[in-house]
Amino acid sequence: MKEYILETCVDSVESAMAAVQGGASRLELCSNLIIGGTTPGPWLFDEIRKRSDIRIHALIRPRFGDFCYTDAEFAMIKSAVQDFRKMGAEGVVIGILKPDGTLHMEQMKELMEAAGDMSVTLHRAFDVCVDPIETMEQAISLGINTILTSGQRNVCLQGAELLKELQERSRGRVTIQAGSGVNAEVIRLLYPMTGVKAYHMSGKRTIDSEMKYRKEGVNMGLPLLSEYEVWRTDEENIRAAKKVLEEL
Repeated sequence: MKEYILETCVDSVESAMAAVQGGASRLELCSNLIIGGTTPGPWLFDEIRKRSDIRIHALIRPRFGDFCYTDAEFAMIKSAVQDFRKMGAEGVVIGILKPDGTLHMEQMKELMEAAGDMSVTLHRAFDVCVDPIETMEQAISLGINTILTSGQRNVCLQGAELLKELQERSRGRVTIQAGSGVNAEVIRLLYPMTGVKAYHMSGKRTIDSEMKYRKEGVNMGLPLLSEYEVWRTDEENIRAAKKVLEEL
């Protein structure tokens, strides 16, 4: 495949550099990937930019959970879009829904204006919207460049049928990017099923913390998650996915 996108979602400098070395097309920059990703700080952006000129699209998501936001949260989202534009990010990744599951067109229009000439991706708020076909058409009307989606399922292979329909209906007016559960083998299976040429993956592996002393029975957050495991992008996972894309 000559024209493809391999986007890697990262939440650390170390993961970003692994993605770069593995051959990622661009980064989706986040914090807290373990909870699906939230807005990263400007310091993370700066540290990565010092080390690489790879395209960076910043996820703008103020909290874990749904995509129906308060006025204060919307103000934070809009400010973050403006800030990342000033910092030189090539894109932002955004999405807001109304309580009825439809795209919040009024607020999305404001965010598109704030984004200016940056590339804009509609994130996986799309996967919990009430009508994906109507939402895709609304995204196109807004001028959104990319829709990141698993086909409204937990993993993209399960959503292959909808991904195929979106790819066909989009007719090149917006890029359909498959995400959730993506790896080299999934790309090999999904492409002939859907025709999708853009993919989003973390390529993560779990590594052991460098802490030697470990206090038992004290959790800083969710008790089901270990405080002594770190998620990092594996360069080889990205390289393997790129190899498959180039072979297809």
